[in-house]
Amino acid sequence: MSHPTIIIADDHPLLLKGLQDFITEKGYNIVGSATNGQQAYNLIVRHRPNIAVLDIEMPGLTGLEIAQQCLKNQLETKIILITLHKEKNLYLQAKELNVFGYVLKEFAIEEIEACLKQVVNGQPYFTPKITETLKTPSEGTQQLLQELSPSEKKILRLIAHDKTTPEIADMLFISARTVDKHRSNIIAKLNLNAKTNSLLIWAKDHKHLL
Repeated sequence: MSHPTIIIADDHPLLLKGLQDFITEKGYNIVGSATNGQQAYNLIVRHRPNIAVLDIEMPGLTGLEIAQQCLKNQLETKIILITLHKEKNLYLQAKELNVFGYVLKEFAIEEIEACLKQVVNGQPYFTPKITETLKTPSEGTQQLLQELSPSEKKILRLIAHDKTTPEIADMLFISARTVDKHRSNIIAKLNLNAKTNSLLIWAKDHKHLL
């Protein structure tokens, strides 16, 4: 990817222009820009850029929804998300959707160049400001784990080690239906999204605490 093509999207015109000027100044080739998610996705489909730098919150489609569409339709554009939010669930969703870069808006200008360099070389870049926070177990995480029963903790440990529902059922001499019920309870207690692989991702990220 010697001369990568890039599209950028942000629904705030001033932020979009500032980002566009900065990226262009660094010698990158911007082939399109958009102010909403649907426009951004259309640009990705039309131009098949190497990289798309997207605001995570936009009208039409969010940055995460665009990443989901790219994954679903096997588009090879590498997604970099820029966000104001530091919520862990958004970060985990981004990782699950094979997002290649995750940058906080407050550090966007100082981090976007480093992010682009890594992504161009095929290396994901997730802002240290979030990854450092995730490595340190918060009091909230410890409290959530205390809410789990011994059986739920045991199942969570097995999930962290990539065990499937049938495997867990066999190992614990219980039915697969009972395992699924425990999984649902764990998801509810940890405040996770039941429609994604969020439980597996959470368990792997917190394996050292289990």
